[in-house]
Amino acid sequence: MPQLIFRGIPAEGIRAISVPLVEEMAAICQCGTDNFTLECLHVTAIFDGKYTDSYPFIDVWWFERGDEVRDKMAEAIDRHVRSLGIPDLEISFRVGREDNFYMNGRRYDS
Repeated sequence: MPQLIFRGIPAEGIRAISVPLVEEMAAICQCGTDNFTLECLHVTAIFDGKYTDSYPFIDVWWFERGDEVRDKMAEAIDRHVRSLGIPDLEISFRVGREDNFYMNGRRYDS
């Protein structure tokens, strides 16, 4: 945790920015780079009866770290992804509660 789920962004582009992006996010969150998961969803977008490009959207699942850290994370993600020539994108942060996460059958917060 955090887990970033990318839609509408080519996997090769995500791969290209993955190392510097994760290093910067780890510094912002003050945690190790092994805490991050990047996933690229391959979706088929349809509008008006036609296939179309999916709008670039990133879901960030994480444990809340406050407005300042969230703002810095959003800026870093935006900057790295837009460096791929993507003019617009949206980022959404979804907050998980540690008492709702389990690892190997044990509650994460125990």
